[in-house]
Amino acid sequence: GGPGAARAAAPLPVVATTTQLGDFVRQVGGADVKVTQILRPNTDPHEYEPRPSDVRGTAGARLVVQSGNRLDRWMAKVVSESGAKPAILTIAPAHTPQRIAGERSGPEASRFDPHWWHDPRNAEAAVAAIRDALSKADPAAKARFAANAKRYLAQLRALDAGIARCFAAVPRSERRLVTDHDAFGYFARRYGITVVGAVIPSQTTQSQPSAGDVARLVKLIEREHVKAVFPESSINKKLAQAIARQTGASSRYTLYGDTLGPKDSDGATYLAMERHNADAMMRGFTGGSRGCAISSSPSR
Repeated sequence: GGPGAARAAAPLPVVATTTQLGDFVRQVGGADVKVTQILRPNTDPHEYEPRPSDVRGTAGARLVVQSGNRLDRWMAKVVSESGAKPAILTIAPAHTPQRIAGERSGPEASRFDPHWWHDPRNAEAAVAAIRDALSKADPAAKARFAANAKRYLAQLRALDAGIARCFAAVPRSERRLVTDHDAFGYFARRYGITVVGAVIPSQTTQSQPSAGDVARLVKLIEREHVKAVFPESSINKKLAQAIARQTGASSRYTLYGDTLGPKDSDGATYLAMERHNADAMMRGFTGGSRGCAISSSPSR
């Protein structure tokens, strides 16, 4: 290419807290950004303790992208200790009707379920906000950010339409979800799925349910004829498996809830994770008789 083809400046240093946000920033930023992602795949964001390397990694940041609803409340300390003065973009659910109440009581009580990214429309809003924040931080790359965002937004819309098509083929009465962690309220609301119960509440993955909680959930699964209990990739599966054994439900299908999976997994990117979750839920709901292949996604 000519002299103008190469990027003139060093890539913009951006810190993203979660695996999902890291993926979004890489999709929109492309070669124009250098992303430091704090949470690793399959790391629990609820209980995260920042490390000295996180503070060092934030020291040169021009932009920090973090998740709202107190999920990343530890990040403020990281930024202040790093001495950096980055612009800060906090992503919280854009769809006000999509905001879902969090836990009602207990130490993890919260106003909202923080797992907003499981509604692809919230992912679209996040990507648009990231595009605008990157453009403001590096105006010279604005056109490239806009083109990358446009391509990725089309993929998100194809994903959303594909998942909706899959679930429309299953009677609503069979779309009944029991997970080991209450992380799928947004997904359920978007695609007409009934969340029957969860083993662990949404704001934490540490709290141990009591014997009474487990017994109530077992009764509920039996009464509602739930076919599958879905363990989550970042959580010990033993409890979900034990409940499945007690009720005769399947626990074969794992979901990605809090974080993306490692590079070589089915959940390596946001698009892959949501395709995997839709397929796993379809198989669980239908006793393994059908899955959900979203081949129309432009990202394939």
